[in-house]
Amino acid sequence: MEKRERGVQKETETAFSLKYFFLPKNNHWSKRILLVFSFILFDYLSTLTFCNMPCEEANPYARSFMEFFGIPFGLTLFVLIANLPIYVTLSLDSYLVRLPPKMAIIAEVSVDLAFAWFVAGLHFSGGTSWFWYAPDLIRQSIGTFLYLTLAFTVVKPHKLLAVTNQSIA
Repeated sequence: MEKRERGVQKETETAFSLKYFFLPKNNHWSKRILLVFSFILFDYLSTLTFCNMPCEEANPYARSFMEFFGIPFGLTLFVLIANLPIYVTLSLDSYLVRLPPKMAIIAEVSVDLAFAWFVAGLHFSGGTSWFWYAPDLIRQSIGTFLYLTLAFTVVKPHKLLAVTNQSIA
């Protein structure tokens, strides 16, 4: 009986490993994480470079962190806290999401469209707002287009799924 309890305990320990939260599986999800966070890093570095006073930051939450903790530490802390849920979600998805090939293609494209507009587009717009005086919608649209171009040329989940589809048939 004791051996059986230890076996269950080991299974439970592996099920709740922090590895799943912070180390993505080495597949197209890890490429997607790198792509998403390259846009976030661009916004972070351009804000860090061009922001001289917290009142210049348009995001009120980032501004309050920068006012309270100072620009470099406040911005860094805000970026880590604000983007940790995105990273953890993508990291968990790299282990958990196993959809049938046809559903996976739809899900992957939907994920890319959502991240393109709401994450990459917004961060590209925020990062370029410091030195490019174009309307927000144009900057966000260009960021979205850049993300989608890179996602479909670098990440290529649809090609992996097509190969899987052919091998199954």
